[in-house]
Amino acid sequence: MNFPAIAHESNVVSINVGGRVFQTTKQTLTQAGSDSLFSRLATESTRFVDRDPGLFSVLLYILRTGNLPARSREFDVRDLIEESKHYGIESFLIDSLSNPSQFEAFDLRKSRLLPLSGRDSPSTIAPTANGGGLHVAHGSKITSFDWSLRRKSTVLTSFPAVDSLLEISPGVLAAGATDFPGLQIIDLGNDGFVRTTLNWENLTSSSTVQAIGASSEFLFTSFESSRRNSNSIMVYDLSTLLPVSEIDRCEIYGGSADIDSAIPSTKLRWIESCNLLMVSGSHSSPSGVNGHVRFWDVRSRNMVWEMKEKQDCFSDVTVSDNLSAVFKVGVSSGEVFYTDLRSLGAKDDEWVCLGEEEKKRSYGNERKGVGCKIESYGNHVFCSKGSGIELWSEVITGLVGNASRDVSEERVFRKNRLGGEGEKKVTGLVFGGNRMFVSRKDQQCIEVWQSPSRGVSI
Repeated sequence: MNFPAIAHESNVVSINVGGRVFQTTKQTLTQAGSDSLFSRLATESTRFVDRDPGLFSVLLYILRTGNLPARSREFDVRDLIEESKHYGIESFLIDSLSNPSQFEAFDLRKSRLLPLSGRDSPSTIAPTANGGGLHVAHGSKITSFDWSLRRKSTVLTSFPAVDSLLEISPGVLAAGATDFPGLQIIDLGNDGFVRTTLNWENLTSSSTVQAIGASSEFLFTSFESSRRNSNSIMVYDLSTLLPVSEIDRCEIYGGSADIDSAIPSTKLRWIESCNLLMVSGSHSSPSGVNGHVRFWDVRSRNMVWEMKEKQDCFSDVTVSDNLSAVFKVGVSSGEVFYTDLRSLGAKDDEWVCLGEEEKKRSYGNERKGVGCKIESYGNHVFCSKGSGIELWSEVITGLVGNASRDVSEERVFRKNRLGGEGEKKVTGLVFGGNRMFVSRKDQQCIEVWQSPSRGVSI
């Protein structure tokens, strides 16, 4: 019996790049998109490319895995950028360089400095939307670095100093100042053009911006009146920037009013796992430092929990979805504390000290934690202590993170220290992709920290 011939085309593709032959599959090549050279190589009969084979191997690895190989350290990032443009896969390289999975907290090293123009030190820093680049406010200027950190641009704002900064979409920033009214929406692609200015609704006097935050749907702005006797958090639709609601409004009238009720929130963090907004603020007075940490259901406009801070109030506070916990650094002790998100309100003593100090100790007039910053990223918490940075990680003794566990059991964290000797005080910490960005007092530059086993030579 004669069977009809069946056409068979091999899925394996051989490509000669600069005299070195690579074998891959058509599926891998076409992942790069129809406009890329990789995709065309999947269909061409003659597959010879007169380019560097070493760089090609790195780009092919990125297509296969989505990550940078360890051997990428052998190449300069500028060469990889130009080669990725030639093959039409620059976006893949951006994603691999800014992939948070490439962030190795225990192997961070200072890799380079990003210089700033002028004499002003950074007042606030914010990562770009893709996680690889950075925006830096210094004086009345904002300098932005692209994902490669090779290209930068500077725009001039109308603020004498920018204190709050957040990228709400690629190339569009929300910026505010504690001593200048209004939240400005700035278009970096149009030489810093101010698209619109948002203000506190129903307020006759001007209002200044104390903090900015965002979720996937909303933009949050903490406003304070120019007379500093009232404050509020406005909720805007992130896509239209139209006001949605107002929460956490506080006002004081007369000399007998409770001054603590008018403390504005100076930090806003969205908790994705709980669909809650965490807001925090503190105030220093002759009697000590008082503050609050509140959790708001934005849709119902209900405050679901509040912690009033008096005993060793925080210098800074942050929240970690991965670790299901809120962390603070005590302004008196300088120690790091945590409270489990799933046990809020279930016990009298919410905060657990991670350090060696006694939680119940009376600190008197000590202020060891003044100026300390604390931020979470991935499964880790970073806290600045003077010129150094503490890295806190949970010791795996059972189920951790968002897994089900007996939250009444005290969790165990361990500490590592990064840098610090002979350096100036840390004033800012932000994270993006596989990088940590650090600003220091009286320095006109930004430090970039990366894992040498994951980064390319920059």
